[in-house]
Amino acid sequence: MVATPMMQQYEEAKSACPGALLLFRMGDFYELFHEDARKAHRLLGITLTSRDKSENPIPMAGFPHHQLEGYLAKLIAAGCHVAVCDQTEDPKQAKGLVRREVTRVVTPGTVTDETLLDPRSNNFLTAVVSGETVGLAWIDISTGRFFAATFPSDRLADELARIGPAEILVSDDAPDLPENIVRDIPVTKRSSWTFSPAASDKVLGKQFGTMSLEGFGFNEEDSAAVCAAGAVLEYVHETQKSELTHIDRLQHYRSSETLQIDEATRRSLEISQTLRSQSREGSLLAVLDRTVTAMGSRLLAQWIDNPLTNLEDIQSRLDVIEELSEHSNLIDDFQKSLGNIYDMERLLARATTGRASPRDLQFVSRTLAVLPEIKAALEKRQSSLLRKMDLKLDLCEDVRDTLEAALKEDCPLTSREGGFIRDGYHQELDELRLLSSGGKQWIAAYQAEEIERSGIPNLKVGYNRVFGYYLEITHAQRDKVPEHYLRKQTLKNAERYITPELKEYEEKVLLADQQVNDLEYELYLTLRDCVSHAAPRLRTTAHVLAQLDVLCSFTALARARGYCRPTVNTSTDLLIEAGRHPVLDALGEEGAFVPNDTEIHSEQTQLFLITGPNMAGKSTYIRQVALIAIMAQTGSYVPAESATVGIADRIYARVGASDELSRGQSTFMVEMLETARILNTATERSLVILDEIGRGTSTYDGVSLAWSVVEYLHDQIKCRTLFATHYHELTELENILEGVKNLNVAVREWKDGIIFLHKIVDGAASKSYGIHVAELAGVPKEVNRRAKQLLTHLEEEHLDALDPKLSARSQSDGETLQMTLFGPQEHPLLEEIRQLDLDHLTPLESMQHLAKWRELLREESQAKPR
Repeated sequence: MVATPMMQQYEEAKSACPGALLLFRMGDFYELFHEDARKAHRLLGITLTSRDKSENPIPMAGFPHHQLEGYLAKLIAAGCHVAVCDQTEDPKQAKGLVRREVTRVVTPGTVTDETLLDPRSNNFLTAVVSGETVGLAWIDISTGRFFAATFPSDRLADELARIGPAEILVSDDAPDLPENIVRDIPVTKRSSWTFSPAASDKVLGKQFGTMSLEGFGFNEEDSAAVCAAGAVLEYVHETQKSELTHIDRLQHYRSSETLQIDEATRRSLEISQTLRSQSREGSLLAVLDRTVTAMGSRLLAQWIDNPLTNLEDIQSRLDVIEELSEHSNLIDDFQKSLGNIYDMERLLARATTGRASPRDLQFVSRTLAVLPEIKAALEKRQSSLLRKMDLKLDLCEDVRDTLEAALKEDCPLTSREGGFIRDGYHQELDELRLLSSGGKQWIAAYQAEEIERSGIPNLKVGYNRVFGYYLEITHAQRDKVPEHYLRKQTLKNAERYITPELKEYEEKVLLADQQVNDLEYELYLTLRDCVSHAAPRLRTTAHVLAQLDVLCSFTALARARGYCRPTVNTSTDLLIEAGRHPVLDALGEEGAFVPNDTEIHSEQTQLFLITGPNMAGKSTYIRQVALIAIMAQTGSYVPAESATVGIADRIYARVGASDELSRGQSTFMVEMLETARILNTATERSLVILDEIGRGTSTYDGVSLAWSVVEYLHDQIKCRTLFATHYHELTELENILEGVKNLNVAVREWKDGIIFLHKIVDGAASKSYGIHVAELAGVPKEVNRRAKQLLTHLEEEHLDALDPKLSARSQSDGETLQMTLFGPQEHPLLEEIRQLDLDHLTPLESMQHLAKWRELLREESQAKPR
């Protein structure tokens, strides 16, 4: 079957975007064909039909063009790449087939449409260059934020967890990234040449107008990062098919300037999302977020994901919060003004990529109108950071004046509808509007003038599609027709004429509406260019507004929750008085959370061993200490009466159980992998929290491992550590290791039950209260009664093996019970040795006894199963 010209046009567009679903604009619909149609039918639930009824019908599916954004969102959420092929000329003016071109390719990492983005989150596209070191580059096209860095290869998972990319680019000749690293993130393979140094230098040099990236802080050691950045930018150019002037800098991300938090720790501490539902709500980020702008919310997320290690920068943020706290009305005024701010970062991105609507430009204008009152308040501030923000806050008055003069109060979403330019802004536009709206009045006036001038009382002006405007005069008045009238048409009872004046007006009035729209569109392009040219200034201003929003959010939260300013220094102390878990304290009833102290002195105690029953609050306590440290290094006040936080370089949290069944890794294996990483990478400046190390294996193995881990942390690494455990044997370490101190969660026994006091006190717990917790959980009473019998027997006898009666009962239940490590089993030889009369034993008899015992032990050893 010979393809029609339109289908040939479709195939050409399809071949230009391999791997993407092609949305092909046909009149008022977007259509998909062939396998694309079948896939869209499955994913979108739209009707699958066919283009013709021949023997080989072409599958087809489509939807109205005004529903594009809704369906696009569903396809992107499903991980699809979508190419949008639009009509690029007016069908009325087309000669033959309407010209169509792919105007953009949308992928999970290249989304710029407001309806497809979460306003509170960045949408990062990331490229990975693997090797001995890993080059990473990540960009949010919707804001222009662009970063690159080089990391050790074993940090890849941690960095991707920190970035949270929507899409990852890799070279088609690179090995596949491990499944546990990419998880549910779409991975796009690209031609290897896009990752080459030559290609990267070319595309980056063209974008930034530089010969090299040395000015951005990159050198030869960053070659992998530069290659990743080039690959990202090449992909963005290919998909956006527009100018990208809002991407005007590449920032060198330096991990040494931020607190390192690995993937497992981010999950365990639920910094940005909860462990169970992977949602923002219930996380530390959600509790801290009292921002009033989308820009501020995104920046807050970046700050929380990248706490600082530079003391001066931390103090600068804390100084701002202190100053704002001293002026209670100021924070309210700032937040009121910021509440009128629109998302300048994403507005600029749409303007520079050619997708801003008149309404977007209006939002820029409204945002600029708020700036003077913000700047006036900033000018009076004393803290160094606020003063720097004041200097960087460009009012962009020239842009504001232009936009305010041009745009009406209410602007449409599309630039082709017209009606958004103010009257009086442009003389020619005013004349065209007057012509368009005043056509009937002009016709009536012209008809009256011609009647009076010609003396023909029944002369009238008419119009039809074929001849346009005309003067109609009956045959009876033919003799009065002026000479300059030109005969156009003869009818049965009348003649139709035109005049040069009428013809000239006809051309004007017929084209007036179209000319109004065309001229408004030209003016819109000029206004959009005005914003685009000012993008660097506007971006700087946007960043100032986002910073101010975050700092106001911190201040509002501190004021509402009674937070204190932490003393942050370069020591390795960690002193917290009446600290509270920031999330549980905020989400629970007011005043219900029990605060606790923490005192880790670098020259005294460095490791706390915390014992106590489940549900008593051990995990909550160690988590809250880590979260308070993160908040302090973010530059926030903290939930405590007072706090001194020595800056940590890394924070590790091994809390809770998880497994990687897809990789064949048990819960215990994951636990050991995470523990190994801590022991191999933590430093003296790190903060480590560990919960129940060794619980995934036998008691002997578990206690031995936990004991050894504590020794290693204490002796070798010497870092601040909170170690929660059920192994009471470990509490002996307080008497062995100088820097270890026992803490426990207070419990009160009451009427054969227990009450959790959630208070951390000195000393070791005397019991685990596991059976009591089992009762609270609803374990059957007979099970708890039997457990109490076994517990009583074990506590009285302190045996390492059950007596025959208890052993038989355990084995009949298909279970084995493991005893404590530190209760050695009695051996028959010991009793024989005790009964020896050493004073009357001859040397020969001694040798005989030793030989007999050796043989007995050898036989016993050989008899043991291997």
